[in-house]
Amino acid sequence: MDLPKVLIQDEVKRALLEDLGRAGDLSTQATIDPEKIATALFVARDAGVVSGLPHASLAFETIDSELLFDQKISDGDQVSPGTIIASVSGLARSILSAERTALNFMCHLSGISTLTAQFLAQIAHTDARMCCTRKTIPGLRASQKYAVRRGGGSNHRFGLDDAILIKDNHIAVAGGITKALEAAKAFAGHLVKIEIEVDTLDQFEEALIAGADCVLLDNFSADRLREAVEINRGRAALEASGGVKLETVKAIAESGVDYISSSQITMSASTFDIGLDIQIR
Repeated sequence: MDLPKVLIQDEVKRALLEDLGRAGDLSTQATIDPEKIATALFVARDAGVVSGLPHASLAFETIDSELLFDQKISDGDQVSPGTIIASVSGLARSILSAERTALNFMCHLSGISTLTAQFLAQIAHTDARMCCTRKTIPGLRASQKYAVRRGGGSNHRFGLDDAILIKDNHIAVAGGITKALEAAKAFAGHLVKIEIEVDTLDQFEEALIAGADCVLLDNFSADRLREAVEINRGRAALEASGGVKLETVKAIAESGVDYISSSQITMSASTFDIGLDIQIR
């Protein structure tokens, strides 16, 4: 699913305003002839999955609608070092003023897509789906979740308003798992799924009896996950979360759970190295 421009306009505009400040790009104004024309190439310096091309394109368009942004590949494509990702042509001043914002988005989002793809490679032999969480950088959730999809992953909730997820604090205040699920069922519309988080197999069995649509198995070992899958026998969708890393995700997926969620892919991804090489005409 691509991101409509309207969903990223505010993100890109905020980033440009943050960079340009109150007086604009002083370095470029001081050194570059206003009429100078240039072409810049986005070149991958790492191997991985590219994401953030719509953000880069919009950054240049916002600075100067006359700039020509030409994608050589698409978001979600695998690249190797030296791959030309895109080019931008036009007034050199405009290119230089939008350069850092465009690269910031592409390097960050490509890092997320690349790490997501690495997780997916570990579990490709299973039916488990890899999901992100609501642990995202404030203001960048839609873009970070988009990058997860470009890397082959799946999205968990986008916010508090698109599903009911009953966590440990909800359970404590509501008075227990059964009470919390009963209250949620009475409240929810017929299209709203209800998921509940459990810490033990006893809690898990109570959640199944109470009719949860999905159960989040929090910090279960691989052995306990297999037990839960056996107890469940297909009654509820099962999600494993907590302690999910590249080194552990394979064993988690092989337990037979349906979903695996981790904040690692949005909060711990390394920056993907992309260079912008200027060519003067």
